[in-house]
Amino acid sequence: MKKVALIFLLFCTCCLGFAKEPESKTFLILFDKVELALLQTNLGSIAQQLSPFFPTKTYEGNSELALLVEIPTSTFNECLLGEYWINLKDGRRFQLQQLAFRLFDLSENKAVYQRYMHDFEAQVEQKKKVLKSTKSASNP
Repeated sequence: MKKVALIFLLFCTCCLGFAKEPESKTFLILFDKVELALLQTNLGSIAQQLSPFFPTKTYEGNSELALLVEIPTSTFNECLLGEYWINLKDGRRFQLQQLAFRLFDLSENKAVYQRYMHDFEAQVEQKKKVLKSTKSASNP
């Protein structure tokens, strides 16, 4: 009986050791410079409030301000992220969706992009087959 229990325990430990980690999701949040200036806040302070919970990266430049947030769980969506409260310097609180210009789920968009690419490649392959068959039929 001890051997069976030991084998079962060893089997469970091995299964947990090789378990797949859940896929993480990446979100792109765009901000308008003018709106953040009116609210007297900046992208760095927003990223700083999110960084204790999630890994973040900020991008500033000539275009819109961008914040990349990586969420370790795949059950998280844009709505849940948009409901996160951000504290401003003057004590006011806003939800992230009120401050952000747009929220994108890059993981979801990546899957849609891959599906479109697969469909496009299938169409191109089908056209090549049709061209080959017409060429072989015209050349006796």
